[in-house]
Amino acid sequence: MLHVLTHNILPVFAILAIGFAMGRRKTLSTSEAKTVNRVAFLTLQPPLIFGLLSGLDLTALRFDAILIYALCEIAGFILAYGVARYILRRDHLESWLLAMAVVFVNSLLYIWPIAVLMYGDQGAIPITAIVALDSSLVFAFFIVSMELMAGRKTTLQAAKNLGKNPILLGITLAITLNVAGFTVPEPIMTAARFAGVAAAPLTLLALGVILSQQAAKPSLTVITFTSLKLLAFPAMVYFTLQLLTPGSSWEAQLVLNAAGPSGAMAFSLALLHGVRTDAVAPVVIWTSFLSVFSLAFLA
Repeated sequence: MLHVLTHNILPVFAILAIGFAMGRRKTLSTSEAKTVNRVAFLTLQPPLIFGLLSGLDLTALRFDAILIYALCEIAGFILAYGVARYILRRDHLESWLLAMAVVFVNSLLYIWPIAVLMYGDQGAIPITAIVALDSSLVFAFFIVSMELMAGRKTTLQAAKNLGKNPILLGITLAITLNVAGFTVPEPIMTAARFAGVAAAPLTLLALGVILSQQAAKPSLTVITFTSLKLLAFPAMVYFTLQLLTPGSSWEAQLVLNAAGPSGAMAFSLALLHGVRTDAVAPVVIWTSFLSVFSLAFLA
């Protein structure tokens, strides 16, 4: 456990922590961090995902395990939304994003690098599969649903925006080429790997700076949703896998992913649509910090 913590988890978490410290010391401003994040999102994350998925061995995928994880995300989201809306009496849109923070994990930029350090590229296939699920279907669902519920765009307008999203375009192209059996030329894969390797550290650095400007007061709502994220959701994934696919070789990594920190997309969507962030932001902050210990324990 200690070796995993010091050699696999803390090196990745350190980038986020450095960004947080730089933000608090005003070494990097929030506007600068947002620019870095935009560059990483538009130019570095798409080739990272393209490289992952175009070379993914589809025959090695456990579609039953992926489906179970997806069902757990749906069940976890419904449970978390109910807690926020009807027990804690939070606003509808805020409840929606708090529930998103429970099931939408920072898989691509946080859990995947840790998994590769622990298991190697081929050994991290379960995490890569969840990256594909969350980066395409779950990511798209929350973007469209927030656009529609906030009343900013019609379904057609939201769909057009998704059609221009570089990450979704990269996923679609990669999976299409993979299924067709097309071998991507090595120079293209080299370029994708060269660009993609910078995506995680730059995005985590920018995220740390942005989160450093948010209050992290542990209110009842923050404690509740941090607990749902780091305890209840991983437990749901674990027991469901135990029940439906006992002894699955994917179980350890799927539970590890479920115990990861909340993805910052919930916080980003709150800012975009004018939803209060006094609970969403601290949940992202606290889950990012506390997941260091939960991940070390599970690993």
